[in-house]
Amino acid sequence: MNANLEPGLYIVATPIGNLSDLSPRAAATLAGADVIAVEDSRVTGKLLNHIGVKRPMTPYHDHNADAVRPRLIERMASEAVALVSDAGTPLISDPGFKLVRDARAAGRNIVTIPGPSAVVAGLTLAGLPTDRFLFMGFLPAKQGQKEATISEVGAVRATLVFYESGPRLGATLATLARLLGPREAAVARELTKTFEECVTGSLPDLAARYADAPPKGEIVLMVGPPGEPEPASDAEGEAALIEALTRLPPAKAAGEVARALGLDRKALYARAMALKTEG
Repeated sequence: MNANLEPGLYIVATPIGNLSDLSPRAAATLAGADVIAVEDSRVTGKLLNHIGVKRPMTPYHDHNADAVRPRLIERMASEAVALVSDAGTPLISDPGFKLVRDARAAGRNIVTIPGPSAVVAGLTLAGLPTDRFLFMGFLPAKQGQKEATISEVGAVRATLVFYESGPRLGATLATLARLLGPREAAVARELTKTFEECVTGSLPDLAARYADAPPKGEIVLMVGPPGEPEPASDAEGEAALIEALTRLPPAKAAGEVARALGLDRKALYARAMALKTEG
């Protein structure tokens, strides 16, 4: 056991491109870990070489996670185990959450060392609303499943964030444009690297741009939220108000309908009182 780190699990965020983005705390944790659970030892090896450190590494990825996890949990009882992904924050589109879940169930010490995340980095460049966003990871490869997933989240009033590969980007943008219309969107690639770029525009414009020119590098694709819905008609408001009055007093019925349909609460309350009088 390393004397500088307590036994347990250390979730360490690593750079998404620029190795200089590794925090001093993350570097110290990797240097002090008894073992580092990695996606690819070649990738993590380059990072360790950058900070002048040699530590034991053990593969932990989609293909071996179930077999390796119990042994890692056991080692956490007496050793400091660091978990990293190839790039960015562990647990984002990788199997790390199961390791954290099982470590917690076993009563192990768990520490997070925050740092780079492609999702957040992309959002900061996109110029799209960031007060609410929904991270969807990679869309399904099969077209039918991809369309179903997009349709499922299309009405969510938040910026949608996807990971995508260059060869699939044009087709994905075309599907998004067909299903979601001319929403504002952004394609961020090569984040923190020399050729970092973020291209913005409507979904149809971006689909046309990348249709025959797939870009290189890892991509964060962001789609702005839908526009404000059209307010309900007077007839729809009246019907909803009549139904609400069967359950609620006038003030609460007016408030419920106003929130649900985007109508004026005061006008609805006046109408609710009139309906009560007429009744």
